[in-house]
Amino acid sequence: MTVINAETATAGLKGWVASEDGISITKTFKFKDFISAWGFMSQCAIKAEAMNHHPEWFNVYNKVEVRLTTHDAGGVTKLDLKLAQFMDDLLS
Repeated sequence: MTVINAETATAGLKGWVASEDGISITKTFKFKDFISAWGFMSQCAIKAEAMNHHPEWFNVYNKVEVRLTTHDAGGVTKLDLKLAQFMDDLLS
């Protein structure tokens, strides 16, 4: 799998930023309440499982912090971009 420069990867994504180490992209999603955040995570989990590509994430109340990287490749790949775009599309 080909690694994509994290800075380049974020260029086509809304609100995603490259991590300081350059091997992942991150975004914080904010919702009106906990159940909305949890619903978002549930939908993302179903997609991630189908892709066999799972995010690193952290949830507190109405906030979901997401970090995407492809561990096997050692950086950001098309899988990460596809999952990031899916997450963004859920909220459009």
